[in-house]
Amino acid sequence: MEIEAEGLRKIYPSKAGPVEALDGVDLRVARGKIFGFLGPNGAGKTTVIRILVTLSRPTSGTARVAGFDVVGQPRQVRSHIGYVSQAGGVDGGMTGRANLLLQARLQGMSKADAMARVGELAGRFSLEEVLDRPAATLSGGLSRRLALAMGLVHRPSVVFLDEPTLGLDPSARVELWQEIGALSAEGATVFLTTHYLEEADTLCDELAIIDHGRIVSQDSPAALKRQVADGEVVSVTVGHGHGGSDEVREEAEALPGVRRVWWEGDVLRVAVTDGSEAMPQLLRRLDAGPVSVRSVALSAPSLDDVFLHKTGRTLRGVDSAGNGSRGGHAGNAGDTRKEEGLEDSGNPDADQLQGA
Repeated sequence: MEIEAEGLRKIYPSKAGPVEALDGVDLRVARGKIFGFLGPNGAGKTTVIRILVTLSRPTSGTARVAGFDVVGQPRQVRSHIGYVSQAGGVDGGMTGRANLLLQARLQGMSKADAMARVGELAGRFSLEEVLDRPAATLSGGLSRRLALAMGLVHRPSVVFLDEPTLGLDPSARVELWQEIGALSAEGATVFLTTHYLEEADTLCDELAIIDHGRIVSQDSPAALKRQVADGEVVSVTVGHGHGGSDEVREEAEALPGVRRVWWEGDVLRVAVTDGSEAMPQLLRRLDAGPVSVRSVALSAPSLDDVFLHKTGRTLRGVDSAGNGSRGGHAGNAGDTRKEEGLEDSGNPDADQLQGA
């Protein structure tokens, strides 16, 4: 395994008492795979990735990356990994070329080797025409490509990407997906965090869903969706005031071929074996009652359905509320405050990790 973690816990002190950001995280990622960490803001994704790249120490538990212990052998870990944080690590006051050369020289490359590697990366990421512009003038997509190139300058075997397409427009996002897919095809192991459902579904060989500092499920995207329904999902939007009705849910559950029924506000979601057969029966049953049907749709199960199945909430709903935490776990504001800086000053050379 290229990445292994067992029992990772992270507790931050606060005036109100200890705040538990991670609660026993276990992970195993095989070499050459794209592994996705899916969850809402504040769920613990960045906390895990910062532990794995040696920028934070776990309160308890162990982790190994590329065969090295992240606490006991941080220098060896860093020599094998590339890390691109949400901020990207690009110095806007320097040109793209200068950013890349600096990273290469800090990694111990000779001037000649560094210049050759910069040319190679510029060609790969289509940066040749903007390489000598100040990085601050680059578009969001170009800036993220430059940040990814910086994380790859020393040819790492493991690449960590924290929300790699955050804030990008759809076309720039797809272009970056292609670059991430190419890394895996070349044999690199990619560990990425995201809260974009389509990104996780499109890119990842395997996913772990994290919520409130705990892994609630881990498998391939297809296998996770089969846990919700090995078939299709009928979505019926009902009139105002009827959402959440136990009577309507029980009516749907009584139909043949129904595997699971749940409400999402005013939308009744019914997991079925055969949607074309179940939909007419369901509509006839609903039309016979007091419920008014506003719309109906048939689809395959989504990762949002998986998140709802595992946590009782939808991922989109959690993020739109602006906070993915509750109880004694670190919230969005808490995660941001703690993880913008290097709170573990005892970790030697924590500020020298390239790409951070």
